[in-house]
Amino acid sequence: MRIRTLALFAVVASLLSGCGYNTFQTGDEAIKAAWSEVLNQYQRRADLVPNLVNTVKGYASHEKDVLTQVTQARAQVGSIQATPELINNPEAFAKFQQAQAGLSSALSRLLVVSENYPNLKADASFRDLQAQLEGTENRITVARNRYIRAVETYNVAVRSFPSNLTAMMFGYQVKPNFSVENEKAISTAPTVDFSAPAGPAPAAAGASPQAAGK
Repeated sequence: MRIRTLALFAVVASLLSGCGYNTFQTGDEAIKAAWSEVLNQYQRRADLVPNLVNTVKGYASHEKDVLTQVTQARAQVGSIQATPELINNPEAFAKFQQAQAGLSSALSRLLVVSENYPNLKADASFRDLQAQLEGTENRITVARNRYIRAVETYNVAVRSFPSNLTAMMFGYQVKPNFSVENEKAISTAPTVDFSAPAGPAPAAAGASPQAAGK
């Protein structure tokens, strides 16, 4: 009896393996790992925002609209709970992606505004934050691409025969993936202008940093 039971288990295991069950397990773990890295890099970017906003505010405090947009975009990102279940919920995933795209857009506008303030561009803290932001954007792009590939592999298995039979049997469904209208534009990291002068531009005696930067 015991031998028959073991033989039955062996046959079932062989059938599951041949029908893609193990593929789904491997693919699911790959997606979870890739998703964790995506979240880590997005969080790294969010952590840079407060210092970046405060530094810009010191030279361009009257750029309230742009500063407010960045702060609000970061708050919107933080309001979304990126739980493991999020990657199985197309609607929640879309909201997450929209929030992150909103922060990307707000940060791009902030960097464009900074070009109007030579003293700000020459500030060592700002230049360091720019460099960190550029590096983080690059890591986000790499992490997103790894996640995209992992999900594509998994989704192909869900839709392909005969593994799709196993997917239906165990409730495996296609997972939402990143998709944007202009992937190339969003995947391009903000550039850092290292040609800016090493020190602040000459200013009239008694002039404030805000006035000198105009």
